[in-house]
Amino acid sequence: MIAYASRNWRAIVCSIVVVGVVTLGFALSQAPLAVAQSDDAKKAPAAAEPAPPEGQTYVGTKRCAACHFDQFLKWKKTKHSQAFDVLTAKYQADAKCLKCHTTGYGEATGFKDKAKTPDLLAVSCENCHGPGSKHEEVAKTFSAVKKLSPEQDKAVRDTIWKMLPQNVCVTCHMVQGHHESQTPPELRKK
Repeated sequence: MIAYASRNWRAIVCSIVVVGVVTLGFALSQAPLAVAQSDDAKKAPAAAEPAPPEGQTYVGTKRCAACHFDQFLKWKKTKHSQAFDVLTAKYQADAKCLKCHTTGYGEATGFKDKAKTPDLLAVSCENCHGPGSKHEEVAKTFSAVKKLSPEQDKAVRDTIWKMLPQNVCVTCHMVQGHHESQTPPELRKK
């Protein structure tokens, strides 16, 4: 009887260990990549992407909306469209905040201030697609065309900066810690 109880005990312990290991493995597989990165992965260079086209300037959301109105309406319903609005007056001139809460801040044709560049408030089209002046210029050459040929479509699309999401998003969506660590205490969610 003692040998039988001992075997049952071992089976129960082994079952608990197996369930624990499987649960832990699943939990780790669901964890954000940033948490699981090793020091080597953090030092590895980001995936290569093309540089932004030279001579491009930011055009702002209204000019993007002129051709891409459906996308503009969808964007207006996102938190990205309200990124600047969450900043209190004190932080609307803080460079650390503006880099992620506006479009093109710190670049020659990017966001300057609310009065000078109102169309670059928030996180908009050009944060992900790059400055849109060349795209707008090339697209206008085909404005009379009802249906673009594959070559024309490629010419328009080639003017968009093909940034990789994993390189763009992490410039603001914190990999090296939580946003709370950089957010002033009075702006933190309670």
